[in-house]
Amino acid sequence: MEINDYQNKARETALYPVDQGITYCTLGLAGEAGEVADKVKKIIRDKGGVVSPKDREELAKELGDVFWYLANLSFELNLALDFVAKKNIEKLSSRKQRGVITGEGDNR
Repeated sequence: MEINDYQNKARETALYPVDQGITYCTLGLAGEAGEVADKVKKIIRDKGGVVSPKDREELAKELGDVFWYLANLSFELNLALDFVAKKNIEKLSSRKQRGVITGEGDNR
């Protein structure tokens, strides 16, 4: 599936207050990312960091939720997902080329 096709399909299941789209999607994105982090934390704590096939399946579901909120937040900001992805790769490639992929600061 193409990334923008996913974004369009995700819109078909978007059900939230129209006037609160940016806020709703931002909070949802943070919440779902937290769920991913919590599952990984428990894998580290309870399983010595070994990811089982069941863990992988559960993490895939949570990552899907993260992706859904990312797609809808991008839509609310009038940004196509392929544009967001392209800009991110351009930024990271530039940092790598300039030898500043590690370090701090958004504009390095």
